Amino acid sequence: MGAALGGRQGLPPARPRGDRPVTQLFDPVPHGTPRQKHSSKITVYVSDEELLALEQARLTLRAGFGVAVDRGRVVREAVATALADLAENGADSVLVRRLRQDGGQ
Repeated sequence: MGAALGGRQGLPPARPRGDRPVTQLFDPVPHGTPRQKHSSKITVYVSDEELLALEQARLTLRAGFGVAVDRGRVVREAVATALADLAENGADSVLVRRLRQDGGQ
């Protein structure tokens, strides 16, 4: 996951810090959009276990890392990360490997 995120570990701070050089303020890797009104919507069905894991991840982000986000933001970031990995690594991306492994279902 580090390579798909430009080698970064963890999540970026919510706001740019003034002590970083300007060249580090902008990240070429696409990110999910923050909480805002979105113009498009999709419905995704998940299992009870997947929903519980998503909620546990949200709570871990909040309690363990001080990152308070909603489940939608977590999902948008996960999608952005998967798409960036696909664009960078193609057939070697995590998404392609996992979809091939389970037959694309």
